[in-house]
Amino acid sequence: MNLNVKKIPFNKTFVVRHPVLRANRPVEECYFEGDELPSTTHFGLFDQDNLVGVLSVFENKHPNFNEGKVFQIRGMALLKEYQNKNLGVILLNKAEAYVNTQKGTVIWFNAREKAVNFYKKNGFQIKGTLFEIPQIGSHYLMFKQLT
Repeated sequence: MNLNVKKIPFNKTFVVRHPVLRANRPVEECYFEGDELPSTTHFGLFDQDNLVGVLSVFENKHPNFNEGKVFQIRGMALLKEYQNKNLGVILLNKAEAYVNTQKGTVIWFNAREKAVNFYKKNGFQIKGTLFEIPQIGSHYLMFKQLT
C-alpha cells in the first residue's frame, strides 16, 4: 500500500461515507450540516490514487465542552477492504494535528458502539451513556482534551 492523506472537497467524501455509513440509505444522507462551511475541513486517505478513507473536522461546540475552541469529527469511514488494519489511526492523527494548528482544545464525536475500543486505544474517552441515533444505531459521546 502507498498511503497518503490530502484535503478533499466535501462532496468527494460521499464515495466512502455512503457504502460505509449510510448503506441502503439515500446518498443525500451523506451530506452533513456544515459540510460546506469554510471552517470545516475534509481529509481523504488515498491508496495510490484511490480514495479509501475519509474524515471530516467541524469547528463545532458541544454543551459538555464549552471552553476554548472545540472541534467535532464526523463521517470517519474506511472502505470495507481497508478496515481492521489500523489505518484509521492515520486519519485520526491528521485530524488531531490539524486541530492543534487551529488552537483547538477538545475533539469530540459520536462513536458507533462497535468502534469505541479503537478510539479508546487512540486516547479518546467516553462521556455519558450509550444513546441511539435513529436509523443509524447505538453511539457513545467520546472526546479528547488537547494540551
